[in-house]
Order: sequence, then structure tokens, then C-alpha cells
Amino acid sequence: MPQTKKAITIPELRVRKGKTPIVCLTAYTTPMAKRLDAHVDLLLVGDSVGMVLYGMKNTLGVTLEMMLAHTQAVMRGTEHACVITDLPFGSYQESPEAAYRTSARVLRETGAAGVKLEGGEEMAETVSFLTKRGIPVLGHVGMMPQSVNAYGSFGARGKTKAEARKILADGQAIAKAGAFAIVVEGTLEPIARELTALLSIPTIGIGASAACDGQILVSEDLLGLFSDFVPKFVKRYADLGIEVEKATEKYAADVKKRRFPRSEHCFGTKKKKR
Repeated sequence: MPQTKKAITIPELRVRKGKTPIVCLTAYTTPMAKRLDAHVDLLLVGDSVGMVLYGMKNTLGVTLEMMLAHTQAVMRGTEHACVITDLPFGSYQESPEAAYRTSARVLRETGAAGVKLEGGEEMAETVSFLTKRGIPVLGHVGMMPQSVNAYGSFGARGKTKAEARKILADGQAIAKAGAFAIVVEGTLEPIARELTALLSIPTIGIGASAACDGQILVSEDLLGLFSDFVPKFVKRYADLGIEVEKATEKYAADVKKRRFPRSEHCFGTKKKKR
């Protein structure tokens, strides 16, 4: 594995606007974080953990306790990447004060560098409240998974003029409020490109545009470990799910035919002398 570098900071990510794209992936466990750490700039402990690891149909059932536990696990496997944690549904929308209490607990109990929250103009006051009190915020506009019930689906956003105007206004409001970067998800390419050009902070695309200042994917999607569905915007760089199935099939066959374990896998056995 490549030698790890010093930890990346929020200010270092902020000044990457228009420069070398920011490489981001999700992580939920220590082993995965260790594998990804040297290759990425930012690891997001996403509330997508609910769907990827817990089999939930959406992210709404994820709790703050779950996010704390998974962020602590990722931090144990990270030396280089900047770690950001999703604030789960219901933990920050009530008020700026509620958002501050949740965010302060996340940073205090995990050591993460910042938090991510979803929302546009309606969350600008909260983002401003947090950033003025020393909590770095990664914004999230476009298709917002925590609003799936309001949308009715996970489809792309920006298909109408009204939706496009709203995404552009949301991004500008969150940037003005002090976010260090913004995730732009499930947004028509021309809108994501326009928003990236408008903002002075980095945009991180997922199902958006190559013009964004960085890209993020769910690691299990990239690696072929999450097979429920493959979003249009995902490129699979491996199909490890099939490899897991093949390995399990071989193991099962060896156990059934008593080919495993062999003597070298057992304690208290001696090799026969020739």
C-alpha cells in the first residue's frame, strides 16, 4: 500500500476550488477506511450506511448513535483523509441550536473534521450558526435522500426551470452561509456545471457533472459490494460481490467434503515425518 501522507485539513480542501479535483468516497468501517485512506482526500461517513450495511430502504432510519459508532470506526482506520460525518435525519433540522448540539457531540466523540447536512436556503441560517461557532459544514443540494418522502423518489433534480432555479439558489445560499464545500447530488449536468461556476467554494459531484471540483461515490457501489441496484452515475471499478460468492462457494464445498480444515489449520497436530 502507498505510504500515507499527513492528514488533509478543511482549509486545504477549500482552496482546491478549480484545481486538482477532490477525491471522495464513503466509509463505514475500520478495515475499509484503512484500504481507502491513502488514495482519497475526503472520507464521508454517510447515512447511506443505513441502506448499504443495514438493509434499510432509505436513510431515514439511521440514528445519531449509529453515525457516532461508524465514524469512530472510520477514524481508527484513517491517517490521511479528511473525515466528515453525515448528520442523520431529525438530528439538526429543528433549529440551529439543535444542530449545534448534535454537531458538537459528533466532533467531540469521534474526532471527525466536520459534518455534512442536507438542505438549501431553508438551512442557510443553521449553516451560518454552525460555522460561526467553529464547526466546519459540508453542504448538500440537488437530490437530497433525507427528503425522499417529499420528493416521492430518488430521481434526478433540475428537470424543470423551477427546480433548476431552486438548486442554484440553494447552492449559493449554503456557500454564502459559510460551508467549505457542497455535495451536488442527482442534478442535471448543465445545472451542476453552472452551480460550480457560480460558487467560490468546491462542489463535489455525485450523479452531477465532471465539471464539479471533486467527485464522490459510495465505496460499495464502486467495488460491486452493493447489488440491490446500480445507479446510472456509478462506474464499477471491480465486482467484489461475485468474488465473495465464489470464495464462499469454495469454502462450503471444502467443509462438506472435509477438505477443510487440514492439519495445518488445527492446533496440537504434528506434521508426519517422511
